[in-house]
Order: sequence, then C-alpha cells, then structure tokens
Amino acid sequence: MGGPATLLLILFVVLLLIGVPIAVALGFTAVITIMLYHMGILMISRNFYASIASFPLLAIPFFVLAGMILEKARLAEKIARFLELLVGRSTGGLAIVAVLTAMFWGAISGSGPATTAAVGLILIVPMVKNGYDKYFAAGTIATASSLSIIIPPSIAFIIYGNITSVSVSGLFVGGLIPGILTGLFLVVAAYYVSRKRGYKGTRARGSFKEIMIALKEAIWAILAPVIILGGIYAGVFTPTEAAVVAVFYSLFVATVIYHTLDWHTFMDTLIESSVTSAVIMAIVAFAGIFSWTATVSGVVERTAQWMIHVSKTPMMFILLIDLLLLGLGMILDAISITYLVVPLVTPVLAAFHIDPLWYGVIFVVALAIGQATPPVGVNLFTAAGLIHSDLDPIAREAVPYVIAAVIALIIISLIPALSLYLPVHAGLYKPIP
Repeated sequence: MGGPATLLLILFVVLLLIGVPIAVALGFTAVITIMLYHMGILMISRNFYASIASFPLLAIPFFVLAGMILEKARLAEKIARFLELLVGRSTGGLAIVAVLTAMFWGAISGSGPATTAAVGLILIVPMVKNGYDKYFAAGTIATASSLSIIIPPSIAFIIYGNITSVSVSGLFVGGLIPGILTGLFLVVAAYYVSRKRGYKGTRARGSFKEIMIALKEAIWAILAPVIILGGIYAGVFTPTEAAVVAVFYSLFVATVIYHTLDWHTFMDTLIESSVTSAVIMAIVAFAGIFSWTATVSGVVERTAQWMIHVSKTPMMFILLIDLLLLGLGMILDAISITYLVVPLVTPVLAAFHIDPLWYGVIFVVALAIGQATPPVGVNLFTAAGLIHSDLDPIAREAVPYVIAAVIALIIISLIPALSLYLPVHAGLYKPIP
C-alpha cells in the first residue's frame, strides 16, 4: 500500500496524535491527499454535499430536538420515580433503577451523552445519599446510557443505514432485542456489584396506589418510543417521518401536559439542538470525503482483501472486527468509527454472505461499549463532569458493566435471530439468502 493510501493513513494518524479534532483530521487529510495526487478537486464539494444531502439523515436533527424537549419536560425524573417504586427495594435497587431508566430514556434521546446527563442529574445524588460510592453511581449511569445508541431511535443506526443502504426501519426494530438483552446483562452486573458491596434498596416497595400514580405521571414518556416504533413497525411512517412526529409529540407533552416549556426555554432548546446536530453533521460531511478518498486510493479494496485472507470463517471475521471496534471505541467517537470502518467491511460482508442488517446491529452494540471506555469515552466524560471528578475512578467502576456488555455482544454476534427475527417478521426487511 503506497502513494495516496499511505499519505491518507499516516497524515490522519499524526493529526489524531497531536490532538486535532476528529472532523478536522478527517477533512484535512482527505483534501490534502486529493489535491497532492490530483484525484479531482471538484469531488471535494460534490462529496461534501452528497454526504449530508440524504433524506434518512434528516431524522438526526429532529430526534435530537425531540429528546431535548422531552428532557425539558423532566420526563426522565418521572420514569425514574416509577421504576424506583417497582424495583428500588431490591439489593442495589437504585443502581438497577439507573440502568432501566437509561434504557427507557435511550428510547427517547438516541444519544449516550444526553442520556448520561439527564439520568445522572436525577439519580447520582440519591444514590450517594443511600450509601453508593459516587464513582460507582457515575460509572453505572455512563455505561447504561450507552444503550441509547442500540435501543431505537438511534443516530448510529441512521448513519449505518445511510452508508450501507440497509433499511433504517429494519435496523431500528432489529436493535430492540439486542438492546434489551444488553440492558439485562447490565442489570445483572449492577445487582452483583451491589450485593458484593452491600448496597441496599431504598425503602419499602411502593403501594399499588403509589405505583399507579407514578405510572400515570410517566405514561407520556413510556408512550414516546411506543408511538415512534409502533408507527414504523406498522408501516405508518418512515424513521425520518417518525422523527418529525417525535418533535410534535414532545412539544405537545412539554407544553400542554406538563406546562414546562415556555418560549424562552424553547428558543434555548432550539439553539442547543442546532449546535449538537451541526457537530454531528460536520463529522458526517468530512468523514464522507475521507471515505471516498480511501475508496479511490485503494485503501478499502486492499484492506478488504487482507481481512478475507486473515479471517478463515465468517464468525472469525465478526469476532475480529468486534475486537477492532472495541479498540477504536477507546480513541474515536461512534460516527467517525462508522465512516472509517463500514466501507472497509462492506465488501467482506458480501464475500462471507453475512447479512448486513445483522452485522449492523453487532456493529452498533460494539460502538455502544466504546462510549464507556477510556480515554475518549464520551459518556464517561459527561458523568465525570456531573460529579466534578477525574475520569480514572469512574472508568474503574465501569469495568464490570463493560465486561457484561461484551458478553452480550458475543451472544448477539453468535445468534443472528436476535437481530433479524423482529424486522423480518414485521415485513421491514428481507434477509440475504
């Protein structure tokens, strides 16, 4: 591998090592390579536009906005209260509540850091007051919030589907069982550590009346993913249309039901969601140029041939890429990894006859684990900011959860039906023969 391919890879690695932002590193590396090797300077603007001018990608800013509006409505607090009355009495009750709340909130926000912030602000203080170590509390929430990109709606699924042309609706529904399975493994880890350390439950289990009142308060949050996924599952609307529906639903809940969103707060929410969406789309645009350059320079073809040579069986290939993704998750964000790795593995999936939707779910589960692994685990940084702490003690407390999530990843990698059963039976996807 030489010429433009060598320059592309070396320059990209050097820029990362000196701390250049990932979007800038991707775009600068690609542009320099294209210009020096006369690969067609006009392709820069064309690829920049083509990377973001995609109907499925319109779902990203709408889902971001919907999640932020529902956060202003304080629905995460109502979910946590309902779950606390159900399971808070158990050993490690609040840790389990944190995991389950993150699962529910992930089905609303689709963002790991946003879920970490929303759930952390509600549950870290009560966990510490009830005798939980603050680093354990932060590590629990940071790792559980990684489920946000597995359980739909998921920005990671939208981007993967946009790159591979796999049905985003199918990916959304396909992520349900793996997301719930991973969440259950995290619940087991929370119970195990809590029992070992003597973390008790909160108080007596809530009465039937208390549970029903809490359910009434939380029902609007519970209905949000039901409406979104139910509409997609029933074929009423596409994921992009579902994102628009989610925005109108969130506005209705925040203004009519809870009266928590005034005009000033709404404008702040619009600005905040616009900035978040802009950051995501900047990475998408520059990563698209980088991906095109890697393809034209031969990086993709040569890497694919090497992967096929090294991997003797499809399962060996899947497990090796799982290891690669876990490693990359320690140093890169999920969007960048997707644009770097998916073009490389797509031809290998075809060579090994691996279903792209099944692999998409595996891929996103692996990316989710990376959000809670140092040194660049975005969820860990968010949790550290909440308790004003360094990253290291939180990362140590996250280890049992990472191990549990890796076990779930292996199971999902070995059993295709976990990812394919729902989308196939819903008529949203036809698996490859």
